[in-house]
Amino acid sequence: MIFTFLGTGSSSLVPVYNCQCIACERARLQPEYKRRPCSALIEMPDGKWLLDSGLTDLTERFAPDKLKGIFQTHYHADHAQGLLHLRWGKDLTIPVYGPADPDGLADLYKHPGILDFSPTFEAFETKAFSGFYMTALRMEHSKLTYGYLVSTTQGTNLAYLTDTKGLSEEVTQFLRSVSLDYAVIDCSYPPIANPKNHNDLTLALECLNTIEATNSYLTHIDHKVDTYLMQNSCALPDNVQVARDNLSLTLV
Repeated sequence: MIFTFLGTGSSSLVPVYNCQCIACERARLQPEYKRRPCSALIEMPDGKWLLDSGLTDLTERFAPDKLKGIFQTHYHADHAQGLLHLRWGKDLTIPVYGPADPDGLADLYKHPGILDFSPTFEAFETKAFSGFYMTALRMEHSKLTYGYLVSTTQGTNLAYLTDTKGLSEEVTQFLRSVSLDYAVIDCSYPPIANPKNHNDLTLALECLNTIEATNSYLTHIDHKVDTYLMQNSCALPDNVQVARDNLSLTLV
């Protein structure tokens, strides 16, 4: 399995429109530091699976015979807006797995087009796919949201945990019972008091320390986080990295 970060940005992305902070200026000058809508891609020999669909160019990125399905964490616009265009395809059906959110996004449920929203997850439910398993984990967010434990049939585990402010005790204990090779976690703010709906850096690191993954990555990153890390180069432990758009991991 190849796991690729397609986007690692918060809803404002990086660079932020008309912002002249050092992180946004760096991203304008060096495109490798740009951050697109937070999402990821699972590539298997028989096809590709999306983790969230906030990118607006999905119809250009994926050949119809290769996109096998989509795992939605939730239906906030920055994680689902790409579905608004993708749905108008023809002559195929794409399953969209995710929480049973009765509101969804805009009129997606009323006019789903080629998208099938019926295969929903329940919390801690595991579904088997070709070469891997997905387990839904309830996140602590303003809208019904799931993170996912991605497990290969060979036993490699990756926890994808966004959007969330901390982790519930139930989810924490579940992840501690799993041998986690990788953890990917929301880090939307630099260290601040009382973050809302998302982790700040302090809370993200506390969560990672508790679930004890071998290697960890920060995602859903705001330009203020990038600025803070540019100014505090020793802020991260050795086993925690900042994810970048297009970074790929090989999960055996």
